[in-house]
Amino acid sequence: MTAEATGVRLECDGPVATVTLCRPDVLNAQTPAMWRAMSEFSRDLPGDVRVVVVRGEGRAFSAGLDLSVAGASGPGSFAELATLPEQECADRIAEFQAGFTWLHRPDVISVAAVQGHAIGAGFQLALACDLRVLAEDAKFSMAEVTLGLVPDLAGTKRLVDLVGYSRALEICATGRRMDAAEADRIGLATLVVPTVELDVAVRDLTAGLLAGNRDAVVEIKALIAGATGRSAAEQQRAEREAQTRRLRDLAGRGE
Repeated sequence: MTAEATGVRLECDGPVATVTLCRPDVLNAQTPAMWRAMSEFSRDLPGDVRVVVVRGEGRAFSAGLDLSVAGASGPGSFAELATLPEQECADRIAEFQAGFTWLHRPDVISVAAVQGHAIGAGFQLALACDLRVLAEDAKFSMAEVTLGLVPDLAGTKRLVDLVGYSRALEICATGRRMDAAEADRIGLATLVVPTVELDVAVRDLTAGLLAGNRDAVVEIKALIAGATGRSAAEQQRAEREAQTRRLRDLAGRGE
């Protein structure tokens, strides 16, 4: 399907892929069709892509769930999901989550370029990325609670990993908004820049990520991503094993 039909597009330029939410007239509010399209992007990604940049067209990253779709009576609406058997409803939500979780792939580094509002599903899309570059006008909110819902697009663990249990609970249970300065202070932002410098900052970060050896970067991501689930001894073992693979590969002795 076309970007016009799905509201999201994938563009590849050598080792960099860009995912753009392209519904600026509704502040890139998200729909199930967008999530399905984003899930398909993982299968469409060329093998030489190393960095995936996620951005929103216009003045906002994403205002969250498109309530005109979710509140209607068609596929993906609240009404339709509520009529499904419990397991079927959960399976449908798992399909939606896949539009976000592919950004966790071990062979790429994903970067969210966030300007303006990143609300609800928009916040969770930014959380799905490994790194977040924020414009100074960025605003985050986990607003699902205001609709009587919970965050269900794979954002809760990422949030806890970044800011800790108590702060994540407060953010999700209140649905309050936070600005870029607070996001930076509590560890949600990789970098905060003036709004007019967002594109340049993302390009510079991408260049830095591409400067290193690809296989080394993949190993580093795996080490860092798994660190919180390992003991100190287990992490040290993982480092030794990763370094052994790198040394053998660089010496031309890899299998």
